[in-house]
Amino acid sequence: MNRSELRQKIMTILYQINVYNTNKMSYDVDSIIKEVLEVDNEFVKEIVYGVITYNKDIDELANKYLENWTIDRLGNTDKAILQMGIYELIYTDTPDIVCINEAIELAKLYSDDSVRKMINGVLDKIYHNK
Repeated sequence: MNRSELRQKIMTILYQINVYNTNKMSYDVDSIIKEVLEVDNEFVKEIVYGVITYNKDIDELANKYLENWTIDRLGNTDKAILQMGIYELIYTDTPDIVCINEAIELAKLYSDDSVRKMINGVLDKIYHNK
């Protein structure tokens, strides 16, 4: 699998984690990863555990740049895409343009146009204020 395909898997994993958190259900991260991706993959683990570790900071950063909106009002898929994009942009060596483009490509597939623009706007503002 290439990284774009892996990001789709990460989005699915983060989506499931967001659902569990919203419903205050317990879960095992490694079990969710195994359920979505049969093979062990360090890139997937790094992003998933990174988003979990820095969740509060990521959400605060998203809220700072979301206009008249908060990240917890987004659907779980949109939230997962935005969290992954912010994590990659801030905490990894992935080139900034790749982080933004990958998130936008996922949003084109899974989000409506207004949310895609919102995700793009937030990531663009974070990029310009890094």
